This record gives sequence, structure tokens and C-alpha cells, in this order.
Amino acid sequence: MIRRLLAFALVLAVASRLPAAEKRVYIANDDHTDYMWSTDENTYRQAFLEMLDYYLNLADQTAGESSDFRSRFNTDGNFWVRVYEQSRSMTDFERLIEKIKDGSIGVPLTLLNLAYGAMPAEAVLRSMYYAGKLERRYGLRLKLALAQENQTLPFGLGTLWAGAGASFFWKGICGCASRVPDAWDRPHDTYWWTGLDGSRILTKWNSMIRHNNYDIGGYAEARDPSGAVDFVSADAGFQARHPYDVIGIFGYGGDDLKTFTDLFVQQAKAKSIANRKVIVSNIIDFFEDFTAAYGPTAPTQSVSFGNEWDILSASMAELSGRVKRASEKLRAAEAMASLVILQNAGFMRGREDERESAWVDLGMYYDHDWTADGPISRDARAAWHRERAAGIESYVEALFNDALAALGGMISKSESSPRFFVFNSLGWLRTGEADLPFAGTGDVHVIDTATGLEAPSQRVTIGGISYLRIWAVGIPPVGYKTFDVVSGTGASFDGGPTANGDILENSRYRLQVGANGAIISLVDKLRGGREMVRAAGGRAVNDLGSGGGTIEVENAGPVSATLRVKSSAPLVHETAVTLYRDSSRIDIRNEIRQNFGDIRTWDFNVNLDSALLRHEEIGAVLLACLEGDGGQYSSRAARYDWLTLNHFADLSADGTGLTISSPDLSFLRRGNSTTAFLDTQTGQVSILAGGQVDGAALGIPNQGGDDYFLQRFALQTHGDFDAAEAMRFSLEHQNPLEAGEVTGGTKYPAASFSLFAPTSPGVFVWSVKPAEDTAKGGIVVRLWNQTPDETAFGLQFDGYEILEAERTSLIETPLETAVFQSDLVSGTIPGFGWRAYHLILNGDEVLGKGIGRKKIR
Repeated sequence: MIRRLLAFALVLAVASRLPAAEKRVYIANDDHTDYMWSTDENTYRQAFLEMLDYYLNLADQTAGESSDFRSRFNTDGNFWVRVYEQSRSMTDFERLIEKIKDGSIGVPLTLLNLAYGAMPAEAVLRSMYYAGKLERRYGLRLKLALAQENQTLPFGLGTLWAGAGASFFWKGICGCASRVPDAWDRPHDTYWWTGLDGSRILTKWNSMIRHNNYDIGGYAEARDPSGAVDFVSADAGFQARHPYDVIGIFGYGGDDLKTFTDLFVQQAKAKSIANRKVIVSNIIDFFEDFTAAYGPTAPTQSVSFGNEWDILSASMAELSGRVKRASEKLRAAEAMASLVILQNAGFMRGREDERESAWVDLGMYYDHDWTADGPISRDARAAWHRERAAGIESYVEALFNDALAALGGMISKSESSPRFFVFNSLGWLRTGEADLPFAGTGDVHVIDTATGLEAPSQRVTIGGISYLRIWAVGIPPVGYKTFDVVSGTGASFDGGPTANGDILENSRYRLQVGANGAIISLVDKLRGGREMVRAAGGRAVNDLGSGGGTIEVENAGPVSATLRVKSSAPLVHETAVTLYRDSSRIDIRNEIRQNFGDIRTWDFNVNLDSALLRHEEIGAVLLACLEGDGGQYSSRAARYDWLTLNHFADLSADGTGLTISSPDLSFLRRGNSTTAFLDTQTGQVSILAGGQVDGAALGIPNQGGDDYFLQRFALQTHGDFDAAEAMRFSLEHQNPLEAGEVTGGTKYPAASFSLFAPTSPGVFVWSVKPAEDTAKGGIVVRLWNQTPDETAFGLQFDGYEILEAERTSLIETPLETAVFQSDLVSGTIPGFGWRAYHLILNGDEVLGKGIGRKKIR
């Protein structure tokens, strides 16, 4: 025993002479951007220029200091860099690039601080495309993502950021304009944000212990760098939450328009003492140090924190719907443009500036300051959002129309009859309705030129314009079939949908439509006549609220039948419900035709008990339960009332379910959920039609004066939930088969063409687009694995030989050479993961191949 006591005393004596562990405290200077909140665009742009000039000069002035004490300044978005590029000489801009390369100026991958919970996945990616351009042009790798002030954050966003190249993420909150009671109290302060695909981003999101957004955990936690260094060095509460000797304190400017200071250089010197180094930081250096010291043992977290300021974009619901629609229409525009550039390499050239502006607008539309409670008037803020939406739509519409016309001019045509191509922008074989823009009179019928068979058709009028609606069978992936409109009476086709009174019916469903446009009965014939509607609180399915109206049959024929309801309550609106032949899809088109200022919802009350809710968030499909119950929502510091709705939401229980596709609206509430309570039992989904959800002080009042709102849905019943099927259904609804006139050409075959044949049904071809680098050319294919398992895939191109293939980031920065041979590119994708490939193809002759495969050499 004595020997043991002596040994223990010796250990204590030695330990007392060992130096204490060294703390390394990184202090980072930035100025937070509240674009179009605190002042107008021109004033903010000038502030960017003045601050960057100041900190470029300060970096030069302190270049002789030791590395820890050299000036570093951090922008909170690469939009600063774009403004500088647009406004300064090339010599000045190249100087800025050199300072970014040497770490004097920190620049994130992200555009600015955006309200990500409102964004489609494609908008998230396009908002980082300027960063990708910088990376490719200057050999940069931007590793940091930022999303400041807003108290919440989506889960799947991390997967998109990681796929775009982010390794690190810093978030500081405001703690203001918030209904999250414990937003300040983080589950973890520094952790690995891990996606469903296994991707991870090292995250610093400190608890705001002192409830001050200019303190630790806020977005300007280095406002008093001296006091902050003392706090993190001594406060037991902070050290319990962040038990590490590598510490980051970021953000100085807060809501100031401009800040010019050398305080960080001074304080780094003054506060560096024995066993504590204080380092002027570009933020990345903190994360790299922390990863090396603690990366293997840092905790992980895989949860969503819901939405807060994101939801305020519903205060201009129609404008936000237009942006969402444009981001979806981009898929068809770019897929057709891809076929065009493979035969005309110059098609995209000259569009670069407008395209880049559209991508910036697609991000800036979702700027986090939708609170609209700052010095800038709400009218000015609303007008600014309208300008962003117009910029997006202008680019997408022009590209779509040009590509449609150009492709029609490349398809072979020798017959004199009007010929149309029907184009499928998605990556699998499809059958469905297509509207041919044909205004001719007299009896006509339509021939599928690939099969020689007549296609069912009917005349329809949509928005006062006449079309021939056909039932198009077997439209190939990212490809087309052609159809001739031939004079004379065609065959009669049985088996089409019927409409009578308030009843709509096809081989799959029998619907009853109410006088307010709601579906009051939905009988699934394939499931023993199962009734899928269970009204609650006086509301059924697609129910805006009680009211009467008139019901009339519209456009009934062998392809489709529609019931149109015109109602004056609870708002003036029209609803068209449509069924198709041989289809499991129920289409609903709602048009609200008056202004409103209160909160409105479309309710869907489903006849299911204790159903599970799944929904596409941002880059992931989530189970809407708390993490302890097997879901993906955090049990702390989260908000649960309005969840993100991208392509679909689904309620399923006991082998039965209903999928709801929504191309126009962005948020849903489950049952009786509140800000602090997530309902997982009620068979109701309410989809937000619009409103200022957090009171009259936040958002744009009265929908910015809008008095027209297009709000569509599609429904499909099913058995057990299948994420890939739910996504496939909603993508088909939101990406209709597009029809264009064939004017005749020599580049593509007369009957049909498919760009490729995919080999794995669970791996979705998410987009096919012309490469951003128009000088190099080629196409980019983006993939999303909808299954939980790592999956092998292959894309075999029809008539084109692959000359080069690179795997890229999701923003098209090259990563590695891809595996390819001849006309096949292949690889693997993690479960729920994303991949992108840049391909250079060669194949000038694809004519005469018909529907089969013929390799061209």
C-alpha cells in the first residue's frame, strides 16, 4: 500500500510540472449581409467594394507579420466576389483571387445567407454555380458553407452542400423573430452533420448561452473579440458544451452596412498568452485544425430543425410558386438543349451572362430577409423579389422555346401531314397525355409514327387555346416519339374516363367532387373499393373551406375527362379535377381568383389511422417523426408546424397510402402540429396556400397585392410506401410530356430517339443539361439514388460514343476521371446519394436508327 501511495504521489508531482494543454482560439472578422433589408441594392454593392478594397490593402500591410497575426477578412457569400468582378478591373479582380488563394480573404461556397427550407433542390445547386465557375477558372476549392440568422435548418441540405464540395459549415442565429423556444440550446455545438447518404460536414453551431446574437452562438459572436476570447477561456458552461482546446469565434459586423477594422490583428496579439494562442482566422483554418485534433471523436448528428423565416416566402405564394415552376421547367428546357448541342455545339454560346444572372436570381429570391421588417419598405422588398422571379423566368422560357424549336428543326420529316414530337425529359420510359399545339379544323386523327398505330386523341381547350390531346405510349427516356396529324375520322376508343354530374370515373378510381371543389369521395377500385377520404372538421380532400358553386363537365373524351367547379367561397376560385385513361394519377388544378391576407390552406383528410408521413425536403426524403421515434426531426431546438414540401408528401399505413404531388406550393403541416409539437397520428395534411404565418409584422402583407394563384396537386393511391415510386409519380406530374412541331432536319430520326438507356431503376437521372463550361462543351448528367443501398448504375448512349467522362461535384467542378467505355458510362452511388458526370460525346449521325439501337462509329 505504501509503495502504491508513493507511486501515486510521484505521478501527481510529475503531472504538476507538465504544461497545460494549449488553447487555440480562432477569431474571424466578417460583415453580415442583410441584402435589401437594411438598405437598397446599389448601396450594398458599393459597401462590398469598399470593404474588399480595405481588407485587401490591410492584408498587404500585415503580410510581414507572423501567420497568426496577418489580417484576414471573410465574406458571408460569394456574391461579394461576383459584384467585385462586375465592378472592378481584371487586374483588381485577379488581385482579389490571389488573396482568396492565400487565405487572406475567406469566401464560402454559398451565395449569401438564404432561407433554404423554401428552396427546391435544383435552386440550392444553381445558387452555388458561380462558386463552381470560380473553382474551375482559378483552380480554387471552396469548402465552407454558411447560413446565418435564421433559427432553423433543413436536413437534406447537408447532402447537397457536401456534393457541391463543402467540408465545413458555420451557423450563428439571431434568436429574434422566432417561435422556437429553445433555439439557443443546441444538441451539439460542434459535430459532424451526417446525411442519409453518409456524407458529412463538420459543423460549428454554438449554443447562444447568453441569449445575445452578438455573443457566442450568434451571427456576430466576435463583435467584442477581447471579451469573447476571455469568455470561451473561462466560462464553465461554454466549456461543457465545447470541451475542446480548438475554439472558433466568428463574425463581427452584425447588421452594420460596412465595417473597417484592424481590431482582430490587435486583439490576436494582445490576447495571445502562455498556453493560449489567438489567431486571426479565415474560418477554414479553425475547421482544419479541429478536424486534425478532434475529428475522429467529434459527435455526429443527422436531423432536420424544420423551418422558420423560410416559411415567410408564402406571404407571396403565387410569386414563389412561379419560381418553383420555373426551376422545374428548367429540366425540360435543358434536356432538349442537350440534344440540340450534341448536333450544334454553338447553341448555348451567347447565353452565358443571362444564365449566370438567372442562377444568382434563383438563389437571391430566397434571401433570408423575407422577414421584411427592416428599414427597406415592404413594397420595395416585394418589387425586388418580383425582379428576381422575372429574371429566372425570362431565361428558362427563352431556353425552353429556343430548344423546342431547334429540336423540331433537327428531326427528319418527309411527309406533308403536320408532325409533332412528344419529348420526355425524365430518365425512364413514360406513357401519358400530351397536348399537341394544333389549331386546325375538321376531322383528324393521330398516328404514332414509330408503331404505325393510331393514338387516342381528343380536342381540348386550355386557356382559350386549342390543342389535340393524345395518349402517348412508350415515350423513351430523355427522348421523343413523333406523331402525325392525319385528316379524316379516326377509330373509336373505349375505356376512357367518364364524367357525369359530380362523379368522375376511370378504371382505377371513382371520385365525387363537392360544390367547393373538394374531393368528398375517392374510391380506389384496385383495393376492394377502399374509400380514401375521411372528412374532418368539415373538410375533405383538396379542401379550401366550405362554400357552394357550380359543377360542369369539361374536355371529356377517350384520353381525359374533367369536372370544373366554380365557387365564390371561402375565396373566389375554380377547381378542375381530371382523370386519364389507363392512369393512376388524379390531377387537380386550383385557381384562386381574389386577393387574401389571412392564412389559407388546402386540406387533405385521408382515411388512414396512425399513418407515417414522408416528404421530400431538400435533397432528401424524410420520415416526419422525431429522431427518437425513428424519424429525422430533432427533438430539440426545432420547429415542427410547417415542413418543407418539394415534389411530394405521402401518408401511408398498413399497406395503403396516398401520395400528394405539389408543383406550386412549398410547405405542409401534419394534423395538429404546432411550432413545438409534431403530430404523428392525425390523417390530415394541410398544404399552405399562403399567408403571413408568423403574424402581420413579418413577411409581405396581403400577398403583395396579387389576386391570382395557381395551386395544383396530383394524387395517387398505392400499397406499401416506395420512395422511388413516389418520386417518379411526382416528377411525371410536374414534368409533363412536352410537344413541339417537327419542321424537318437531318440530325435526328423521324420516328423516335432516346439519348440513353439507364440500367438501374432506383437511380434517377435527375437532370441532363448542357455543361456550364460552354467552351469545353458536352453535357452534365446529375443522378440521385432513391434507394437506401449503394447502387451500381450504367448509362448507355444511343448513337453517341463517349470521348471523355469526368465525375464532377454537383456544381460541375471536376473531381476524377469516370469509368467509361465506348458508349457506356458506369459507377456506383451511395444509398440516397447524388452524383454528377461531365461527358463529351461524339456522334454526328443518329439518323435512321428508329427505335432500336445502332452504334455509330
